[in-house]
Amino acid sequence: FLPADFLWLMTALFLLQYTDKEEVVLWMNTVGPYHNRQETYKYFSLPFCVGTKKTISHYHETLGEALQGVELEFSGLNIKFKEEVMQTTYCDIELDKPKRDAFVYAIKNHYWYQMYIDDLPIWGIVGEADENGEDYYLWTYKKLEIGQNGNRIVDVNLTSEGKVKLVPNTRIPMSYSVKWKKSDVKFEDRFDKYLDPSFFQHRIHWFSIFNSFMMVIFLVGLVSMILMRTLRKDYARYSKEEEMDDMDRDLGDEYGWKQVHGDVFRPSSHPLIFSSLIGSGCQIFSVSLIVIILAMIEDLYTERGSMLSTAIFVYAATSPVNGYFGGSLYAKQGGMQTNMCNIYQLLSKKRPSLTCICYFGPLNLVENTLVSLFTPLICIPITKNCLTSSFRYFIFTSFWAYKIYYVYGFMMLVLVILCIVTVCVTIVCTYFLLNAEDYRWQWTSFLSAASTAVYVYMYSFYYYFFKTKMYGLFQTSFYFGYMAVFSTALGIMCGAVGYMGTSAFVRKIYTNVKID
Repeated sequence: FLPADFLWLMTALFLLQYTDKEEVVLWMNTVGPYHNRQETYKYFSLPFCVGTKKTISHYHETLGEALQGVELEFSGLNIKFKEEVMQTTYCDIELDKPKRDAFVYAIKNHYWYQMYIDDLPIWGIVGEADENGEDYYLWTYKKLEIGQNGNRIVDVNLTSEGKVKLVPNTRIPMSYSVKWKKSDVKFEDRFDKYLDPSFFQHRIHWFSIFNSFMMVIFLVGLVSMILMRTLRKDYARYSKEEEMDDMDRDLGDEYGWKQVHGDVFRPSSHPLIFSSLIGSGCQIFSVSLIVIILAMIEDLYTERGSMLSTAIFVYAATSPVNGYFGGSLYAKQGGMQTNMCNIYQLLSKKRPSLTCICYFGPLNLVENTLVSLFTPLICIPITKNCLTSSFRYFIFTSFWAYKIYYVYGFMMLVLVILCIVTVCVTIVCTYFLLNAEDYRWQWTSFLSAASTAVYVYMYSFYYYFFKTKMYGLFQTSFYFGYMAVFSTALGIMCGAVGYMGTSAFVRKIYTNVKID
């Protein structure tokens, strides 16, 4: 199924071509309050009526759409390529009191709906109230204007007209029209109108990246200078001690990281769990890196669910990364329970279905669709590894609000910055630990790097209460369930990166010292 989805994404450019008078499908997606994107319902959960056309030629649903909970419903409107339609009534709403109450509630809460034509999203408002809030009106006329460049659809616009007062026990006709126009927009640029350069390329965004980059340069230089000067003094002191005789050495005051050379390469406590975490973190990092590169090369945000489908495909393909790093580390630490190690890795990363059954079971009691919770485990850890609060803000807004994130070059830079800072911090922590003659550095390096997840989860509380309008048990558990899984995945990835960098540092300093 995964290769089939990947093939669909690769051939989409060829499939989205039309001949004259070929069927064009208008899909109805969701309806919900404008200020709370996460509260969505099926379009026909409101008492809208369906058009007269009952069948369509084909419908393709990708894995990403299924996992995101996208359930498109056919509008029933008859639209053909380059064939204009004058204003036509396609159905009537028999407005009894329950239906009127449903529409009034939607209008009071500023409900809007989303539709798709040729994978291009369209938004419309349900209705409006008068200035006094006593009378409510429903927009009944969908005026569609579709731009075409050759045999491709490159632009869609919706104008809502036909304001009708909601009065019980009346019949409200719903109508539509379609106008086609030639457009100079290139097919590969047709999604640009939905992006928000003024938001994501705001000077605060640039300043966040620049500030983080300068901080990295300063931190790397500072850590390098301190460690090099300190290690040089340590090497000089240890070399002088080696020239002493045994009596002078015994009378001397020996201290420092050399004194634990016999214990520093001991296996960590709980090596089975530790190895599994390192392997899982390496796989998450691999998925993050590869998907960001693919997103930079291809505009994955232009297709529904394409980012998630690609992430799942890469996730499955990088399973050997988990097995290699986790299994080899466990073997180096003298582990004998190889079968148990394989089981841990299967449960942690190699089998996403088993992971989600164990991980998302409690959340599924609140949400009906289990698979829709895969997203933070696979896709979202790619996008939120940031160093400054303002840049996290941009990522949170793109996921929990209505913005589309597309500046993946920034994302790559931030991922590199995160890894460099994580390695530098864990090396410093490990050096101080070893200098205090404490050889238990493996878990310390992992946990000190993974502590980034604690800050991210704390920030999620601030964002929830001050930046969103979510409420109720469902949305609260939904939000914090997502963020808990994301923070855990982020912590595992950072912990693995920190451990790998620190391990190289430890091996380097001890191989440069002559051990008696």
